[in-house]
Amino acid sequence: MSSKATFEIFHDKAGEWRWRLVASNGNIIADSGEGYQAKQGAKRGIESVKKNAGRADIRVVDNT
Repeated sequence: MSSKATFEIFHDKAGEWRWRLVASNGNIIADSGEGYQAKQGAKRGIESVKKNAGRADIRVVDNT
């Protein structure tokens, strides 16, 4: 099995395109959260995550 995560692009039950990031152990660690009409939209979403995630701040939210 690969030692890195993999982005998958797929059609959902509504016929829209979505993406998910799958860890090497098979667990889904992120997803698009929305469907796209075109596959290219899902690809742009992946590119946005790749570009911006490394620079994202971490915020702890206490909902207690």
